[in-house]
Amino acid sequence: MSSTRTIRPQAVAAEVPPVPLTVEGYSVLHQMMRFRWDAWRPLRAAQKSEIVREATSLLSKMEQNSAGQSALFSLLGHKGDLMFVHFRQAFDELNQAELNVARLRLSDYLEPTTSYVSVIELGLYESTIKAYSALAERGVEPHSEEWNREIKEIVARQKEAMRPRLFPELPKSRYISFYPMDRRRGEDKNWYTLPIEERARQMGEHGMIGRRYAGDVKQIITSSIGFDDWEWGVDLFADDPLIFKKLIYEMRFDEVSAVYALFGHFYLGVRCQALELTKLLRGELPKASSKG
Repeated sequence: MSSTRTIRPQAVAAEVPPVPLTVEGYSVLHQMMRFRWDAWRPLRAAQKSEIVREATSLLSKMEQNSAGQSALFSLLGHKGDLMFVHFRQAFDELNQAELNVARLRLSDYLEPTTSYVSVIELGLYESTIKAYSALAERGVEPHSEEWNREIKEIVARQKEAMRPRLFPELPKSRYISFYPMDRRRGEDKNWYTLPIEERARQMGEHGMIGRRYAGDVKQIITSSIGFDDWEWGVDLFADDPLIFKKLIYEMRFDEVSAVYALFGHFYLGVRCQALELTKLLRGELPKASSKG
């Protein structure tokens, strides 16, 4: 129609806000602890049994919590001895899980070394670009009432479609690798100044690497912007820890990691079921489960 206004792609791109839409799921807390073996060793066997019995009872319930689970890992290296990972529906529930652990008599022998607070997040780069461009072509003013209403509907649909990924069962794999990360800012490279289309392209290529390892590793990405010192946390779960090295090494050659990624400390742990806590505190690592 002659009355239709033609919008050049460059004009549409200029009107696209830079921030991608996201959907969020479980609130997540990692607690890294050092175990005070010097204080534990002198205890009588009966005292140890009573303390472990109380902790096992609570941790077993937290492992099986249907509204977000917890897991215990024995850490390798000097950064700590134990790591608790908690998935919960809300931050209040996350704080309650933290308080429940703190109330245990076992906590008298735990010394926090660090922690990490975040929320499971999925970035909607492709949907964002499509939605923003469609709204711009219709002449809808960004952040107007109509804009906000349609964006809210899009996010709600995406969250429902992605619910299994946003509220996952905590994987039962034997090994975990956790690390925080940022996108580079400063010097001559700044992730946040790239056009959203370019960030979407790079993230799409980055995601293809992870998908090639999907059968061997479970990856859960969490956002910590506004919650902790880094911008994202990454949890990798696998039954073969060498997969972590292969996956992360390959990703280092990908553009989004090679140019823009900054990594924090890595934490490598071995899964310890609550019922195996007695064995762990005897200095015996639980055997690998026959299940994957």
